[in-house]
Amino acid sequence: MSHPPFAVTVDLCVFTIRSGALNVLLVERGDDPFAGSWALPGGFIEPDEDATAAAARELVEETGVETGFHLEQLATYSQPDRDPRMRVVSIAHVAFAPDLPEPVAGSDAATARWWAVADLPIQGAESPAFERLAFDHAQILTDALERVRSKLEYTTLATSFVTAPFTLGELHRVYAAVWGTPPHRGTFIRKVLSTPGFVELAEAPTQRTSGVGRPPTAFYRSGPATHLHPALLRG
Repeated sequence: MSHPPFAVTVDLCVFTIRSGALNVLLVERGDDPFAGSWALPGGFIEPDEDATAAAARELVEETGVETGFHLEQLATYSQPDRDPRMRVVSIAHVAFAPDLPEPVAGSDAATARWWAVADLPIQGAESPAFERLAFDHAQILTDALERVRSKLEYTTLATSFVTAPFTLGELHRVYAAVWGTPPHRGTFIRKVLSTPGFVELAEAPTQRTSGVGRPPTAFYRSGPATHLHPALLRG
């Protein structure tokens, strides 16, 4: 039995925090379909690579950064009509890292930039910038956002959004940016410090001080723990 043309791609939800807000990387498509529309970066999986290798390659091509990412597979999206060109199955991935630079558009993109998640037309919200994302990328991005938010509840991956050494205040701002509302500060600090291996004390950089008359600021780095028991739940 013959089969119609079929392809497999990777799509990437790349998150970072900029100016205190959760941002995601989007590209403006230069070619049809959806030329001129904003979309998640990604591309077709090459014959000699698997999905993980393709996602890692696309990360480098779209951000210029080769190390420091947390990268994980999100889900597979396979609706028959999700791409008007042919049957295309996408293996979506989530990545996040601190202090990511301005992106460089790939070969099939007109431009690339960071967008504040709060400004995007996802989760039923309207955006003054554009009506929709290309393909089914609004659904992928909604799923990715929930994945990241939930992982901060039960894992220590929030430390992947900050550069060590960091303060507990900086870590608290990660939760506020990702969740959209800050956790209670006292409860948060008690949870972080009472969870073995969540963070470890680190030597403070000489240029960062608390100020005259204030106690020394404590600086931390991520510890060996990977999960929180019990979870740090959103309000």
